[in-house]
Amino acid sequence: MHFKWEGVMPAVTTKFNKDDTLDLETFTTNIKAQIDAGVDGIVLGGTLGEASTLTNEEKKTLVKKTVEVVNGKIPVIINIAEQSTKNAVIAAENAKEYGADGLMMLPPMRYKSTDYETVTYFETVAKSTNLPIMIYNNPVDYKIEVTLKMFEQLLKFDTIQAVKESTRDISNVTRIRNSFGNRLNILCGVDTLALESILIGADGWVAGLVCAFPRETVAIYKLAKAGRVKEAIEIYRWFLPLLELDINPQLVQNIKLAEVATGIGTEYVREPRLPLRGEERERVLQIIKEGINTRPTLPDYKSL
Repeated sequence: MHFKWEGVMPAVTTKFNKDDTLDLETFTTNIKAQIDAGVDGIVLGGTLGEASTLTNEEKKTLVKKTVEVVNGKIPVIINIAEQSTKNAVIAAENAKEYGADGLMMLPPMRYKSTDYETVTYFETVAKSTNLPIMIYNNPVDYKIEVTLKMFEQLLKFDTIQAVKESTRDISNVTRIRNSFGNRLNILCGVDTLALESILIGADGWVAGLVCAFPRETVAIYKLAKAGRVKEAIEIYRWFLPLLELDINPQLVQNIKLAEVATGIGTEYVREPRLPLRGEERERVLQIIKEGINTRPTLPDYKSL
């Protein structure tokens, strides 16, 4: 599938049953809700997808099921987060075999690689596949930054096409655009900076709370791109307390609670993660309750 790296692309959660097996029924319900809301792609196996706990067979199952559900309407992207270059290449090969349309790639996991090692890692995978690649640049959580100088080297590979911009430095959107023009598509990867990023030129949004609130997320993006900024801001202001649940070490538990509240998910997480409890659970539930009780009426954003 030829596609553009733009629009809203949910980093979906992985749904589990109580017995820790994949819950494909609820997973399918959520993917259909995303499609109905008008998202532009599905990202599997990211942080929200609890990638580090998934087996290769489970990743295969998730990709194949998503490809089946989307039925060619939107691209399916799977994240690569491996400890070795060899396994990253294998993961890219597997993604193609399973039917994925693109890759999102983190730098090497656990080892804090040098700039040269990081570039070589990405280059090796880029040479090994013809699937388009989005580099996930998140030095806050993963301690390795992909700098502009590094992107200069990486962009000689046609397969490297986009960046999930998660440095949390809003000016970096403009730096990237000034440096590379439209050669590198920019998708914001931080929910609480998404509207700001879109308004200064980001092409899309790899979103988290979209898992529970797909229509509101897509509405913000569509309104902003259509120049209806005031309306986008109004929805965004309502959304912000919920979006802040994404910039938290327990983002998976937070967002799964929100999915339960909107009827398109379950709370089950895979250990060592555990469901929220005590005061923190009550705090998060109160934020979700307030968000649902004040949920805005959306304009006809799909016609924009």
